[in-house]
Order: sequence, then C-alpha cells, then structure tokens
Amino acid sequence: MQMAKVLGTVVSTQKEPTLRGSKFLLLQFIDEEGSPVAGYEVAADCVGAGIDEWVLVTRGSAARIAPGSENRPIDALVVGIIDTVNVENRLIYSKKDDPYG
Repeated sequence: MQMAKVLGTVVSTQKEPTLRGSKFLLLQFIDEEGSPVAGYEVAADCVGAGIDEWVLVTRGSAARIAPGSENRPIDALVVGIIDTVNVENRLIYSKKDDPYG
C-alpha cells in the first residue's frame, strides 16, 4: 500500500459496465513526511474518502481482492482513510488537526 492525498474527483459517464456506480478519485502520492512524490493515480474509492484527506491506496491484483471488486477492471483502490501518521515518535499527520479533515 501507499499513502496518498486526495486532490479531486474524476467523473466518467461512459465506462465499462461493471464500473457503474464507482467513485473515482485523483490521488497524489506522498512520502512518510507528507511531501508529494512523483506520480498521480486515479483510484476507485470503497471507503468514502474526500478531497484533502490522506488515504491508503492499494494497487494491482490486491485492488481486486476487496469484496465486489473481484471481477472489475480496477488497478487502484482506496482502502482506508488515514487518521494519524507517526514517524520515529513524531506526529506527522492527524486528521483531527487537519483543517480540511
């Protein structure tokens, strides 16, 4: 899994039929300090994440293990909304302290 920040949403009115009803998010990957790293991803969302939230995203075959995703052409899936990140006894991120969270 990787950490990412939700930058926005992606809307697609024409898509593969098994993707109907799916919510798609535009993600910016972040490192353990919360700094952006190279690479963006469009991912399906199964947890109801919102813009500016930090999330956990899984990719590849792991994205199709979630119930309901087994037979869908999904390569990236938001599987968690991050509450806190601690690195070496330092609080890097706390959703409750995030003015957007």
